[in-house]
Amino acid sequence: MSGNPGGTIPRDPGQSGRGRGDLGSGSPGQGNPGHGNPGQGDPGQGSPNQGNPGRSSPGRSDAGHSDTGDTGRGDAGTADFGFRSVPRADKKPMVRAVFDSVAPRYDVMNDLMSLGVHRLWKREFIQGLDPQPGRTLLDLAGGTGDIALGWLARGGGPAVLSDINASMLDAGRRRAASGRGQISLLVADAEAIPLPDACMDRISMAFGLRNCTDKAAVLREARRVLRPGGQFHCLEFSRVQVAVLAPVYDAWSFGVLPRMGRLVAGDAESYQYLAESIRTFPDQETLAAMMRAAGLSRVTHRNLTGGIAAIHRGWRL
Repeated sequence: MSGNPGGTIPRDPGQSGRGRGDLGSGSPGQGNPGHGNPGQGDPGQGSPNQGNPGRSSPGRSDAGHSDTGDTGRGDAGTADFGFRSVPRADKKPMVRAVFDSVAPRYDVMNDLMSLGVHRLWKREFIQGLDPQPGRTLLDLAGGTGDIALGWLARGGGPAVLSDINASMLDAGRRRAASGRGQISLLVADAEAIPLPDACMDRISMAFGLRNCTDKAAVLREARRVLRPGGQFHCLEFSRVQVAVLAPVYDAWSFGVLPRMGRLVAGDAESYQYLAESIRTFPDQETLAAMMRAAGLSRVTHRNLTGGIAAIHRGWRL
């Protein structure tokens, strides 16, 4: 099936729009087989998320910060923006400005932040989504479309590529126009998804949750939009579990990455924020507890590359 490559559905990021199921006509999208991923459909797969939700990661004294998903280190009126606490109302426009800045070089940014390993992580992530022709996918904070297009390339059914940032979706639209499959583009805030209840089989979120102001709201919305038996999958930078990697990773993140951002993209500050946002994101066990608190069941996680990233999965039962 093909659609209109320009078929972005603008939404006011501040409106919930619940119950509106018209996604408009999507643009055809072909995925890059190199972007794929995770484990697979056995509910017991992955490591069970037991343990201390506040467990800290080695390498940084502040890396063990436990984020409730609402305000991070700040009080009720603030949110984390990297290592800074900012007024909650300011975070979304600040994050949007970061991604407006990095959108033209977004794929280069991911290569820099992960030394290219993100391509392997995404391959595993898409594999674990278990694409099937009869299944639908909502890709939240989908950026330039790696996950949604990879889903279609592996035979998945209709996909919705969603992001709060129109600049990011513009890049996704251009990539989708040259491919195949049914994909719709949706400008929307993951904290208030403008889709009806129980309408999606899979919801994915890769490297986007840490940039959301109210992470708990995102998880609740994901559960609401999933059909019974559906799954939420999250790929995100996480807490390093191999002690020997921690100092090397810190040196790369805070010493090398901002300098490379300045040289490659002319923007050191955005890359500094992105590195800091990883350190203030909930660790593996804390995120698993947040998913359960949002009503997701059979929550599992699996570390990638020593815990530099992790894949979490939960079911709506």
